[in-house]
Amino acid sequence: MDKKEILKEFSADSDRYYKVKLFEEQGFVRKSCLKCKRFFWTLDSGRDLCPDDADDTYSFIGEPPTKKRFDYTQAWKEVESFFVKNGHTSVSRYPVVCRWRDDLYFTIASIVDFQRIMGSKVVFEFPANPLIVPQTCLRFKDLENVGVTGRHFSSFCMIGQHSIPNSQGYWKDECVDLDFRLLTEQFGIKKEEVVFVEDVWAGGGSFGSSLEYFVRGLELGNAVFTEFQGDLGNHTTLDQKIIDMGAGLERFAWITKGTPTAYDCCFGPITNHLFEKIGIDSDSEMLRKYFTAIAKNLEIHEDLIDVRKHAVNATGLSQDQINRIITPLEGMYLIADHLRTLIFAITDGALPSNVGGGYNLRMMLRRINGTMDRMNLKLDIDELVDMHIDYLRDTYPELDEKRDDVKTILKLESERYVESKVRMGKMASRLKDKGRAPTVDELITLYESDGITPEYLKEINVISEIPSSFYAKLSDLHQSDKKKALESLPLENIPETDMLFYKDDPMEFDAKVLKVFDSSVVLDKTSFYARGGGQEPDHGVIAGAKVIDVNKDGGVIVHKLEGQVPNEGDTVSCKVDATRRANITKNHTSTHILNSSSRSVLGSWIWQHSAFKEADHARLDITHHSSLTDQQVADIERKANEIVAKDMVVSIKNYDRGTAEQKYGFKIYQGGVVPVKSVRIVSIEDFDVEACGGTHVKKTRDVELIKITKTKRIQDGVVRLEFVSGPTAREYVKQQEIEQAQRLQEEKQKELKDKQREEEKLRAKEKIPSLLEQVSAQKSSAIIDEIEINVDKIKSCFTNSKQYDEFFHMNFGKRLVKDNPNSVYVGIFESGPTVRVIAYAGDEASKGKNAGNIAKSVAEILGGAGGGDAKFAQGGGKDTSKINEAIAKAKSMITG
Repeated sequence: MDKKEILKEFSADSDRYYKVKLFEEQGFVRKSCLKCKRFFWTLDSGRDLCPDDADDTYSFIGEPPTKKRFDYTQAWKEVESFFVKNGHTSVSRYPVVCRWRDDLYFTIASIVDFQRIMGSKVVFEFPANPLIVPQTCLRFKDLENVGVTGRHFSSFCMIGQHSIPNSQGYWKDECVDLDFRLLTEQFGIKKEEVVFVEDVWAGGGSFGSSLEYFVRGLELGNAVFTEFQGDLGNHTTLDQKIIDMGAGLERFAWITKGTPTAYDCCFGPITNHLFEKIGIDSDSEMLRKYFTAIAKNLEIHEDLIDVRKHAVNATGLSQDQINRIITPLEGMYLIADHLRTLIFAITDGALPSNVGGGYNLRMMLRRINGTMDRMNLKLDIDELVDMHIDYLRDTYPELDEKRDDVKTILKLESERYVESKVRMGKMASRLKDKGRAPTVDELITLYESDGITPEYLKEINVISEIPSSFYAKLSDLHQSDKKKALESLPLENIPETDMLFYKDDPMEFDAKVLKVFDSSVVLDKTSFYARGGGQEPDHGVIAGAKVIDVNKDGGVIVHKLEGQVPNEGDTVSCKVDATRRANITKNHTSTHILNSSSRSVLGSWIWQHSAFKEADHARLDITHHSSLTDQQVADIERKANEIVAKDMVVSIKNYDRGTAEQKYGFKIYQGGVVPVKSVRIVSIEDFDVEACGGTHVKKTRDVELIKITKTKRIQDGVVRLEFVSGPTAREYVKQQEIEQAQRLQEEKQKELKDKQREEEKLRAKEKIPSLLEQVSAQKSSAIIDEIEINVDKIKSCFTNSKQYDEFFHMNFGKRLVKDNPNSVYVGIFESGPTVRVIAYAGDEASKGKNAGNIAKSVAEILGGAGGGDAKFAQGGGKDTSKINEAIAKAKSMITG
């Protein structure tokens, strides 16, 4: 929808969409900005410019409009106490990893906490009405602005004030009144300082009016009144209207502190710590002027490069001041901001990677590391993590619980960055040689393929500036995958199937055929489990026909048959393959056990990425930063089987989705989003709790045994565990024992053969002197101890006997040609998986028989290579199937 058109329509009827009781009671007047024509409400009848265009924009820097001074955490306490005092429930923040939405990686606004997708509709589920929430949000499209503008963050706290207007909630009048009183009563801002600007919001098929509120040009919040759905002119009023007021906590602290930047009052003691490290005093008139100019120019110029140039000119900064003060400050703020974002993301289970939203996290950590390198800062990241968490833990206690895990991931990722720097340097040098700066698309490819950040390229002068569109384009590339279009089936007017597998679950039952199409049937009830959540479907028989597939379309179960398909209206006998079902069920419960066992062994960042459960095998993909060691695999398997042996009760209960989320948290969404109002919670006592629609055993001992058969890293940040359970696991153990016995027997036989061979080789070494005498004395062709001797113009000797090794060939050949310059020696032998050749030619013989040529020709036949000179050479290859051809070639070259 065109927001300008909506705004024009709404502004034409301001009494309907924007005028609230507060404006009448306090005497606000409606004005049109002389510059931009936007409408705003003010108590200053002489004011003619909106907050963005007025001269007082950002005048609070250095001169805050309040007598009260609150930093980041204090500001939240003030906001929370005000709203709780006025009938709101304070709700803890939701994770920054948006587990309840499959179209978002990260939580981008407080209202997202309460949005749930039901089919093609977005519905709102509030745990309380009205409520207030300090929601940490992550946004990555403006990364180039972070640290530079004084107000852009990669993560920020959106104060969410939300209400559904009914008997408990409220609508526009009370919302605006509350927000005005929050500013004037709780924060002590003079009412004349507050300006409301008319705007609209549209998204997800819904739209409504909004009132942004400003103080001295700083937008503190935006009260959105989501009221309509459809397109303007063809819209209807929503059944469930929503107040979505979002305010920036960082800005609330900033307006009371009046510091040069919002960063100075939002990171707690870490700011002063970094100031001391770089030796800069933040409290200076020059910085206040510079960042005020930055703020004003952001509203005028789109390109950040232009914004900075104008701010520098307006402040009269020298290049020395820019290099000595501004650039280090920007780097310091970037480090503090990005590290805070990473702490929240890792705490909530996200990992830096080259996949999905992990791209943004890895990018930020590399920006931190690159900035530290560029500024030559020796910072202890663990110390900075502690400072952030210590400052924030009163508001966000969950950060303290994951402190060590955060440090583990950051250390690992930083080590990877260091390892990649040499390779990055080589590639960057090649870019310099091209003589032109890479395009934005080329920069994105360089980062995605090789991890080379634009900051690094700027640092070594490959590019002069980072393109302003780089981070926005990168962020757009790594949003969630779009859902595949569902196949349309002829199921109109078919009632939902009675799903017996969630009830008594009989393996044999009778049912009525409601629909037949192609080779598929729909029954009025069924115990055949349909494919879903990674669990493969049941097989069996319906009316004598084989059931080869079962799928679910909405609430209807569709059975695909092989054989004679029954008729619509028939009552048919049905039988589920109980053995197959039992094995799949054991594998499914084992998946839950292994997932939590992996988290227990490896760390809190472990989440189920995906899973697959068949009758005879299963796999679980988990989010993990590295390949698993043998010890880690053994520990996970041991932990899983401890849970099996404890015979823990597996209980299944249905909850309202909101109740389940509040009771268990969002870790229930291990298998992904649950697009239904009623959630089926599968609990293995207090060890594992997940929302799951699959079939499960009653107690963990029913699983019998879990064996991990293989693990591998399938993509960056994801490790696959292949496993078996139940009878298949016991069969696997038996097979492993048989194979182990065979291996031991083979090893014994090999040891015996190796021993015999070594003894033979030792004897061969001892025979060298006597063999040399016999061969030297030989006047005609013969075979002496498996050494073939041909006496012609030269004496040629060849052997491929297994009793001779490299030591023998080297010593025998060398001594033979030394004693007889008119002789040639070639030995061919096996060395591990390779067949090798060693060739010697005496001083005279080498004039006609070149050892290097012999070794090279023989090695080429074996699929390898050889080298040396005319008197000595060696080579080899792995193609053992050509050994006879190689032997024939060697003989022909020394006798021909």
